[in-house]
Amino acid sequence: MKTQQHSAAHLVEVNLYFQQSLFAAVIVLCLFSIISPPIALLLGVLIVNIFGNPFVTFNSKAITFLLQFSVVGLGFGMNATSAISAGKEGLLLTIFSIFSTLIFGTLLGKWLKTDKKTSHLISCGTAICGGSAIAAISPVIKSNENQTSIALGVIFVLNSIALFAFPFIGHQLDLSQREFGLWCAIAIHDTSSVVGAANKYGTEALQIATTVKLARALWIIPISLLTAAIFKKQQGSTGTKIKIPYFIGLFILAMLFNTYVPATAIIAPSIVSIAKIGLTITLFLIGATLNINSLKTVGVKPLLQGVFLWIFIAGLSLISIIYLN
Repeated sequence: MKTQQHSAAHLVEVNLYFQQSLFAAVIVLCLFSIISPPIALLLGVLIVNIFGNPFVTFNSKAITFLLQFSVVGLGFGMNATSAISAGKEGLLLTIFSIFSTLIFGTLLGKWLKTDKKTSHLISCGTAICGGSAIAAISPVIKSNENQTSIALGVIFVLNSIALFAFPFIGHQLDLSQREFGLWCAIAIHDTSSVVGAANKYGTEALQIATTVKLARALWIIPISLLTAAIFKKQQGSTGTKIKIPYFIGLFILAMLFNTYVPATAIIAPSIVSIAKIGLTITLFLIGATLNINSLKTVGVKPLLQGVFLWIFIAGLSLISIIYLN
């Protein structure tokens, strides 16, 4: 009996060591820029579903830190004047797309009879900035772990598809760098996938997409307050705090340094290169959260809501960018 237990424990230990080694090997490939962000994401999905994830508890913290670090680093490759111009250009489209997505998401949720809180989280994640918006809104509406996980699952699945689909569609439609940057900033949920897709498309697309997306992320604050009012959860009575994305301030600071401090030019290219590596590792870790068992818990209705909502915002923003801008 003891021999069998010892043998089983040994197998578990060997399996864990193999999983850790596999993760380390992919991260090394990312560090040396041997694999691209989309391939890193795909490898994460394949590895977690075939071999498992040995760093489940560590994963979410690492994703948050690496994404914020990477976004701030990318600021050293951007010009403040161009960024302000891009931000102004995308402002009206941002406001219109956010509120139209939230309204359509509410109607879709009622039509599909999706759980009210899950529906609102999916709508906010699609309208603003994916997982970050869900993380900020969930304590405001006091959603339970299952409701939050389902919303995150829907968003992460669609993000993964977007990283491959958007650059392909952009090239097929012959979108300019500017057009593609605006489109993916508005129609792709998470900042990580926006930056990954835009980076694949081109330098100008990356600058426009990152700036517009981060400006969009600031809408977490008013939407959280609006959500509190709609769900009748006043901040004073619930004691719930809104999570403000402070790293956006560091991104702006990095961009200002790169534009107005000439000495920054010495180190800026190296920082940008490191940031892009950080983004690739982030996407690998995001892929490693998408295991089949967790996705099965999502359910058909929330997934349908996410897909319909995504098609709505992607189609509407694309038409606006091509014909109205």
